[in-house]
Amino acid sequence: MDSLKLLAHPIRLRIVHAMGGGRLLTTAQLCARVPEASKATVYRHIDLLVGGGILEVAEEHRVRGAVERHYRLCRERAVIGVEVVRALTLDEHRQAFATAMTALLAEFNAYLDREEADPVVDQVGYRQHALWLSPTELTEMISELRAAIAPRLANSPSPERTQYLLSPIHFPVEVPQ
Repeated sequence: MDSLKLLAHPIRLRIVHAMGGGRLLTTAQLCARVPEASKATVYRHIDLLVGGGILEVAEEHRVRGAVERHYRLCRERAVIGVEVVRALTLDEHRQAFATAMTALLAEFNAYLDREEADPVVDQVGYRQHALWLSPTELTEMISELRAAIAPRLANSPSPERTQYLLSPIHFPVEVPQ
């Protein structure tokens, strides 16, 4: 299964989000991050991600007679290449966007369902801005955003860090005149 098919599923996308920052997580920990899905469903999606090379088994430990696996994200495999994006039909773009929004909504609801959720303290943002940009200005802005985000993708979990989900989305809302 190619990376697009693997990542274009809300549960698998949430598993990938949970694995960010070099984390090693067990299936039980991933089940806790996706409580609306059954354990069997999460196990099945983990197996698909492992089979597709997006997750790998980093460690195995015997726990009460069973083998507990810790998984790691293979970041270089958890991307959808430019050539794949170029080959998508408009309907496939529509489906990929809907999947991403479904996963984003599920992540936000899971956050709000936590007892300690405080959108003000956590500086939650969901603003939209309509910008007038030339193709050159859009390219520059995307480069600037990448330059700001890319170095932080390597941040590892620590007591003073909270994992945030950042979802830059941009598309034209009208045709140039």
